[in-house]
Amino acid sequence: MQINIILAGVGGQGILTIAAVIDHAALQSGLTVRQAEVHGMSQRGGAVQSHLRIADHEIYSDLIAEGTANLILSVEPLEALRYLPFLAPDGKIVTATNSFINMEGYPAMEHIIEELHRTDHPVLVNAAELAREAGSIRTSNMVMLGAAAPFIGIAAATLETSIEKLFQAKGADITAMNIRAFRAGQALSQLQATAT
Repeated sequence: MQINIILAGVGGQGILTIAAVIDHAALQSGLTVRQAEVHGMSQRGGAVQSHLRIADHEIYSDLIAEGTANLILSVEPLEALRYLPFLAPDGKIVTATNSFINMEGYPAMEHIIEELHRTDHPVLVNAAELAREAGSIRTSNMVMLGAAAPFIGIAAATLETSIEKLFQAKGADITAMNIRAFRAGQALSQLQATAT
């Protein structure tokens, strides 16, 4: 078993928190994890990506080669497009549809969605709306993690336990809110899967 995941977004959207949850869950599952991160030029608003490789055997490189990513998990739709060359032929894209416009000439959302639909049934998520319903827009990253959970290769229950571990220091309410967000994303992903 080996899963290559590219996490993408912009600074401040919680990419590294998603990576921390997956890392913890993978280690709890007895798997090997390798990770490489690239941060944008500014802490908030610059491009952020993380290469995350999980396997049941030794992994010798942190980086994912073009055409070999099993999953692109993006919290910003244009960032999902940026990493399309990395997607494996049978890979999956899970992306938020909420744009973070931080540049001139940002393409129309219709164009982005059209390009994403050239891949095999992308999972498109209105993460902001589901996060608000869960209790806070700040849980958008956990919504996205939930939506991607079926494609990560780690049991959803293990991912939930890792969310609890990561957020427990912030109190029971914050932890419960992030679990609700995770479950909302997971439910949406399952709903889209049954509709295709």
